[in-house]
Amino acid sequence: MEARAKLSYARISPRKVSIVLDLIRNKPLDEALAILQYTPKAASELLYKLVKSAAANAQTNHNMDKNSLYVAECFVTPGPTLKRVMPRAQGRAYRILKRTSHITVVLKEKEM
Repeated sequence: MEARAKLSYARISPRKVSIVLDLIRNKPLDEALAILQYTPKAASELLYKLVKSAAANAQTNHNMDKNSLYVAECFVTPGPTLKRVMPRAQGRAYRILKRTSHITVVLKEKEM
C-alpha cells in the first residue's frame, strides 16, 4: 500500500530539486517535514507542500496511520524547457534555458 503525490511543470531546475530530495529519502514523515521546513533551499518549500499532500492522500484515500509513514521513493524528472533569448554585445543573442521539473513523492507504511 502506498500513497503518492506528484507536482508537474514546477519552474525549478531538476538539479536543484534532487539535492533536497536526497536529504529526505527513506526518512520518517515527521523527520522529513522537519528537514524540509528548515532547509534554506528554493525547492524545500515546494517539497514540503508535496510531502504534506502525499500524507493527506495516505490518510484520506488509503486509511494509513500517519505515525508509521516514511518517504519510500522520491524522484524528479525533467519537464519541458522554456527557451528564451538574452541580448548580448555586438548584436549577438544568447539562449537562456528555463528548466522545469516533474516531482513525485511516494509514502509507505513501515512494517511492524
